[in-house]
Amino acid sequence: MNSQNIYILGIESSCDDTAAAVIHNGKILSNIIANQKIHEEYGGVVPELASRAHQQNIVPVVDQALKKAGITKDQLSAVAFTKGPGLMGSLLVGTSFAKSLAYGLNIPLIDVNHMQAHILAHFIDEEGFDKPPFPFLAMTISGGHTQIVKVNNHFDMEVIGETIDDAVGEAYDKSGKLLGLGYPAGPEIDKRAKLGNPKAFKFSKPKVDGLNFSFSGLKTAILYFIQREVKNNPNFIEENLNDICASIQYTIIGILTDKLKKASKETGIKHIAIGGGVSANSGIRQALKDGESKHGWTTYVPKFEFTTDNAAMIAIVGYLKYLDKDFTTQNVMANARLKI
Repeated sequence: MNSQNIYILGIESSCDDTAAAVIHNGKILSNIIANQKIHEEYGGVVPELASRAHQQNIVPVVDQALKKAGITKDQLSAVAFTKGPGLMGSLLVGTSFAKSLAYGLNIPLIDVNHMQAHILAHFIDEEGFDKPPFPFLAMTISGGHTQIVKVNNHFDMEVIGETIDDAVGEAYDKSGKLLGLGYPAGPEIDKRAKLGNPKAFKFSKPKVDGLNFSFSGLKTAILYFIQREVKNNPNFIEENLNDICASIQYTIIGILTDKLKKASKETGIKHIAIGGGVSANSGIRQALKDGESKHGWTTYVPKFEFTTDNAAMIAIVGYLKYLDKDFTTQNVMANARLKI
């Protein structure tokens, strides 16, 4: 295949979004995502329902990605897919489809680590977005993960800090549930936080050694706070919702930035990138930007559409691995607990 004409199809199915993207020499031609609304009524992702929806969505999503990219499947150089981590049933749908397609087309198959992909999304060729130089620190924040990763090169990454219990996305969703907000609660808390006073209510930050995080204690503190205040005033949540959201967001951002400051100081690295679904949060993005003037950081925030689960990030990893001829075999299996 001519090095100037590398087309990679990326497939993502780790949780509740079925996604497919086509990348051409590092530039995204299409990035199609089918969301699953069915989980909203349950207040969280139901794995069995997610798997069934992936089976319904994957063929039309891949078809649409190829059409939008303006190519046929016969022009593909390789197929890249999410091997893990994620929900096993969901991963199996994407893995099986990718293996079958690559086998049928007789082209290379490339397995991708979902968490690495969130970080390497920064290397998609996108006008107005700089690529971080090595080494840099990446904070991956999502519904299932909260990590600080030292990135030495594309595929040499070291987790130097992570949550010991809940992920930051869970902290948002569980807090939102206590406040009567829908699922996912993160975007709603972020929206309301802009209208409230971040210092209206004080929540203590958990004390965790090193660069690790903890969010379960914060969730419990918010629960007791809400129960106490509602007992005194049944309308407390309704009357103070924006201030409560602003105070929760302020505390969560403080927990994240405190550890990031510590990591930067310990490693001496001032190039800081974020990735993962929660990096779409406007408060977190602003706090990172503020770090440029406060701490002398150079920060990297991905394009909004590359923050939440998407196949463009799978495609860029596929492209980078293709250049290294780092392919997998038809014996590859999904791994729900895959580590960086």
